[in-house]
Amino acid sequence: QVELVESGGGLVQAGGSLSLSCAASGRTFSEAAMSWFRQAPGKEREFVAGIDRSGGTFYSDSVKGRFTISRDNAKKTVSLQMNSLKPDDSAVYYCAKTPRTAYFANIYYLSDQKKYVAWGQGTQVTVSS
Repeated sequence: QVELVESGGGLVQAGGSLSLSCAASGRTFSEAAMSWFRQAPGKEREFVAGIDRSGGTFYSDSVKGRFTISRDNAKKTVSLQMNSLKPDDSAVYYCAKTPRTAYFANIYYLSDQKKYVAWGQGTQVTVSS
């Protein structure tokens, strides 16, 4: 059974930066795609960024150019570096893992929440104006 544990959330002023990390257990990390989603109060959970097995990265339009997703297969971690944060980025951030998947993915696959079989508990990010 895969367990995902996020860390790194917190409170930051607008324009600041935060780095989130997600540590995974299990033996299939390198064979899976990993993504970050977020959910703000009163809103549906939405795709933020994803990374496929090849290291290809994909971003929602709202974070493109400000956020960077990366993975370390040896450490079984996926990270999200968030720069130029805005109050609209405030949300609970979740990391998610697909089952064993193709080497190359696309944003249509990665943004589909039904593709994921494991989710973290979430970490709160609050950006003050």
